[in-house]
Amino acid sequence: MKTKIVLLACLGLFFVTSSFSRNNKPEYYQLTVYKYKTADQEKMINAYLKNALLPALHKMNVRDVGVFKAIANDTASQKMMYVFFPVKSLNAVSEVAQKLAADRQYQQNGKDYIGAPYDAPAYDRMEVILMKAFSLAPAMKKPNLKSPKNERVYELRSYQSTGEGYFKNKVHMFNEGGEMDIFKKLNFNAVFYGEVIAGSIMPNLMYMTTFENKADRDAHWSAFGKDPDWKRLSSLPEYQHNMSHADITFLRPTDYSDY
Repeated sequence: MKTKIVLLACLGLFFVTSSFSRNNKPEYYQLTVYKYKTADQEKMINAYLKNALLPALHKMNVRDVGVFKAIANDTASQKMMYVFFPVKSLNAVSEVAQKLAADRQYQQNGKDYIGAPYDAPAYDRMEVILMKAFSLAPAMKKPNLKSPKNERVYELRSYQSTGEGYFKNKVHMFNEGGEMDIFKKLNFNAVFYGEVIAGSIMPNLMYMTTFENKADRDAHWSAFGKDPDWKRLSSLPEYQHNMSHADITFLRPTDYSDY
């Protein structure tokens, strides 16, 4: 009887552990960047995303789709729009594309964008970046913000390294090193942290933090720079020279973005 109880207990532990492991597998992220110049192009991209892509993704249970415009678009000649969503596996990336191709309602709703003529294209270039979530931040989180969407500031950061070794070291610094813990402690409202596994710039990691407004963003980063845990972590010899270049893009969610 005791043997049977022990066996059942072990099986119970196994199933709990297996379930925990499955539920904590890192997600994959797709980030699509549209580059365009004209107001007509922006109108066409907006209509496609709002009326065709997001409804189709929601229908196939792809939730939490973020759509953002670069704040610099107001003055930049090269304007950018970003679409971000999580999937459970790399296979799901191709499955999404296959389902979109077979979705007649999506094709109808997006016909102006999909069939844009060669001499009036919907965008100048489109880039797709695939990422794998960090091991200790395996799933994206919708930000907990209260300000109107048109006041929010979402900050997308891209950290490049000189090689794969230094890149893995920087990822380790975020995970086991505790850099993400500092962001969490200071309430940076991070949406995701991801290793770029396919994109035009590698080796590279990307992450997004969010703020109520520009003043809130500046106050958070000021606190981060003064934080004793960050000062200690950034001074450790094992984490030196692991980032060679940083790109910072300030974004604002569209009114139809899921967050």
